[in-house]
Amino acid sequence: MKYAMERENGKSLDTSSEIDAFMKASSIRGQKHSISTDYVLKILGLDTCADALVGDYMVRGISGGQKKRVTTGEMIVGPRKTFFMDEISTGLDSSTTYWTVKCLGNFVHMRQGIVLMALLQPPPETFELFDDIILLSEGYVVYEGPRTEVLPFFESLGFQLPPRKGVADFLQEVTSRKDQAQYWADDSKPYVYISVPEIAQAFKDSAIGRFVSSAISVQFDKAKGHPEALSRTKYAAPRWELLKTCFQREILLMKRHQFLYVFRTCQVAVVGFVTCTIFTRLRLHPESEIEGNLYLSCLFFGLVHMIFNGISELPLLMFRLPVFYKQRDNMFHPAWAWSLASFLLRVPYSIIESVIWSAVVYYSVGFAPEIWRFFRYVLLLFSVHQMALGMFRTLASVARDMVVATTFASVCLLIIISSGGFIIPKGNWSS
Repeated sequence: MKYAMERENGKSLDTSSEIDAFMKASSIRGQKHSISTDYVLKILGLDTCADALVGDYMVRGISGGQKKRVTTGEMIVGPRKTFFMDEISTGLDSSTTYWTVKCLGNFVHMRQGIVLMALLQPPPETFELFDDIILLSEGYVVYEGPRTEVLPFFESLGFQLPPRKGVADFLQEVTSRKDQAQYWADDSKPYVYISVPEIAQAFKDSAIGRFVSSAISVQFDKAKGHPEALSRTKYAAPRWELLKTCFQREILLMKRHQFLYVFRTCQVAVVGFVTCTIFTRLRLHPESEIEGNLYLSCLFFGLVHMIFNGISELPLLMFRLPVFYKQRDNMFHPAWAWSLASFLLRVPYSIIESVIWSAVVYYSVGFAPEIWRFFRYVLLLFSVHQMALGMFRTLASVARDMVVATTFASVCLLIIISSGGFIIPKGNWSS
C-alpha cells in the first residue's frame, strides 16, 4: 500500500492490482451488500444469517452469540481499528465465546486491527487464540508480552504449570498468596512466597520487560506519519449520504411495522363510521343550543381520537432509543439526520389519517359544506396528530423508561384535554 502511494505521488499510477480491484468493487452502486459488508460478514461468520432478523423477546431471531457478533460487526464496519472489550463472554457458553474471539482474531490479522479484551477465566481453547497477554494483579503489571512466553517467564521464577491445568487458571492463581505454593517446582531451594511487587519487578528485569519498556519509552513522531493515516472528518460519509441512509432505514422499519400502521388507519376509518352513526346529519339552528353542543362533542371526540391514535409512538421510540444512542455516540450519523428522517416520514401518515377521518365524518355529520372549511378541518386534525406524535416522542426521549413515560403522558393528556375549552367552556368559568 505504501509503495502504491509513493508511485502515485510520483505521477506513476501503476497501483497494486488487488487494491485497484477492491476499490472498484467498493464503488459499485445498486448492490444489496457492498464488498466491505460481505467481507465483515464472512469474517464474523454471519454470512449465513445476513438477511435474518435480530429478534427480541417477542420475535424469534438469531442466537445470543450471533447477536454479540452483530454488535461487534457494527463497530468493525466503521473507520475504527482499535477496540476495548470488557467481559464480552458474559452470558455466553464456551463454544460461543470461542467463535466470537476467533472472529475478532480474524479481524485483527486480516485488517491489521488491535483488540484489547478482558476475560475472566477463559477456556484453554479460547486462551490459545490470543497473541499477547497482559496479566494484572493488585494494581501491578505482572506480565505483558507474547502468549507463548508467559509460561517460561514463571518457570524462571520457580513455578510450573501442572498437568491438566488451564493456563488462564494458573496465571490467576500463581500470584495469590493462598494458591501460589502448589505451583512451586524448584527443588533446589525451599518455597518462599513471592509477592506481586516482586514478580512485577522480575518482569521488568527480564528480556521481555526491557523490550516492552524500551518500546513504550519512544514517543511517536507525528511528522513520520502519512497525512491520510488519520481521519479528519467527524463522520465517515457526507451528510447527504447519511441523511439518505437514515431515510432508507426508516422506510425499512415502517415496512416491518406495516401491520401497526394499517391497523391504525383502519381503526380511524371504523371509529369514523361509528361517529357518523352517533352524529348523523345534524342541523344547527340559532335557537338550538343542544345541537350546537352536539357539534362541539363531535369535534371534541375527533380531536381526542387523533391524539390517542399517536400514543403508539411511545413504545416504538422507546424500543429504538438504545440503538439510536449507540450509533449516535459512535459517530454513525448525526442526531439531526435521524430525527429529520423520522419526522418527515410521519407527515404523510398524519395526512392520510386526517383525510380519512374528515372524508368519513365531515359531510356525514353535517358540518359546513364549503370546501375551504373542509380543508381547514383536515389541517386542524393534521396539526393535532403531529402535536401528539411530537409530544409522545419527546416524552419517550426524556423519560427513557416505559413506566415513567406513560405516567407523564397521562398527565400531559389531562392538561391538554382539561385546558382545551371543551369540558368547561370559557364562558362558564365564573359559574
